[in-house]
Amino acid sequence: MPALATSEIIAVIGAGAMGAGIAQVAAQAGHPVRLYDNRDGAARAGIDGVRRQLEKRVARGKMAQDEGEAIVARMTPVDGLADLADSRLVVEAIVENLEVKRQVFAELESLCGADTLLTSNTSSLSITSIAANLERPERMAGMHFFNPAPVMKLVEVISGLATDADVAETLYATAEAWGKVPVHASSTPGFIVNRVARPFYAEGLRLLQEGAAVPATLDALLRQAGGFRMGPFELMDLIGHDVNYAVTRSVFDAYFGDTRFEPSLVQQALVEAGRLGRKSGLGFYDYSENAEGDAPVFASLVKAELPPLVAEGQLETVAPLVARAEQSGLEVVRRGSVSGQTRLRLGSLTLALSDGRCATERAVDEGLEALVLFDLCLDYGEASAIALAASPGVDAASRDLATALFQRLGLDVAWLTDTPGLVVLRTVAMLANEAADAVLQGVCSARDGDLAMQAGLNYPRGPLAWADDLGLDFVHRTLTHLQQSYGEERYRASFLLRRMALAEESFT
Repeated sequence: MPALATSEIIAVIGAGAMGAGIAQVAAQAGHPVRLYDNRDGAARAGIDGVRRQLEKRVARGKMAQDEGEAIVARMTPVDGLADLADSRLVVEAIVENLEVKRQVFAELESLCGADTLLTSNTSSLSITSIAANLERPERMAGMHFFNPAPVMKLVEVISGLATDADVAETLYATAEAWGKVPVHASSTPGFIVNRVARPFYAEGLRLLQEGAAVPATLDALLRQAGGFRMGPFELMDLIGHDVNYAVTRSVFDAYFGDTRFEPSLVQQALVEAGRLGRKSGLGFYDYSENAEGDAPVFASLVKAELPPLVAEGQLETVAPLVARAEQSGLEVVRRGSVSGQTRLRLGSLTLALSDGRCATERAVDEGLEALVLFDLCLDYGEASAIALAASPGVDAASRDLATALFQRLGLDVAWLTDTPGLVVLRTVAMLANEAADAVLQGVCSARDGDLAMQAGLNYPRGPLAWADDLGLDFVHRTLTHLQQSYGEERYRASFLLRRMALAEESFT
């Protein structure tokens, strides 16, 4: 289906930051836009806010003055829903209250023409439920923009149970014409992004609760090793713990208490204490004027004479790490593995990529005296930090040897308590697992799932493409080990992931 012509009127209901931003996006694309808000003067104030933002762009040389003026000229504040009657598309961006939204759409249906497309920007409510009482629910869908709407590329086009396929395709094409990156999703709790992203926060909170490391260290590892733009704790502080916790609770409740979405007692305590993050001045970090800021805890520099590094087995995943060792001048000996395992050795010390078991368990399973596990990195050739964990047989000298090795490769070293899956690996495995389950349940395609996480949250890779590169068998094994370690359904592997791993298939 083609996109709506730019001559078609776009209506936006709600003139807050999100509504005004959506109105700006439509006006920038060339549409006449009508903005309505039931608060006196709010629509005009919303347009004035857009004008100020565009004037800043003009002042910075990012936009021509006449272009900015033309965008604002296409935006008109109106006094009532009746003024939206001749709109071709309505985007509702008001309070997240189901009954209020139903009332608004019932009135719109009585006012607007039969070909008007009705959409909600809801981030958590069911499109099916919002449309349930409409006479023509087939023309109702979701258009979930991300804040700030003029900047963030992703738009989730959400189909309810009754949404006509042509309606969804028209909205998809229109969002694309507006310069956005649209994805299709079905109306299930959290849609794509708010569902698949839950493990990013949940695993960080679990690691903190278990004393694996402090927030600054965990954040640094996910940035410097995992390639994420922000770590979970700084991101939760930015979002606001009241908002992030509410979304988690909403998804958890909507999935009937599925433990994969279980809220954290740590975050609940912050909300109860009013420590909401940046907006309150205190969250996991202190944002007061004189706060010094928390630094990650990395190992002090260790100087040690390193023996040759022996690299055993299939080295595809860690090949860039071995290459860094050679580039540093360290002697590297490559050889096959009798056990079939991929391992690195420094004298009597064994080092291996985590597979979801803690170092203690893996050392026992594999008959190793001294084992150090290292974490996953997005790119071992580019990473600047790495997490390590040791089995009980690793003495102080061996620990220093491992520290010295990774420091020689140019990596900051964070020693964690011996925890299953460390930081990046367990986070990526759980993100991929949730994305796989979303595909299994028809929420989205594998392509759209990955695209949503990259365009909506700036993830360095789509979780399913990342899992493909690691090998679905390895990701499935990691999840199985996590579930065995904790004895919790939270870590159960998606059936789709398991089936595809067994069939040696891939998502991409």
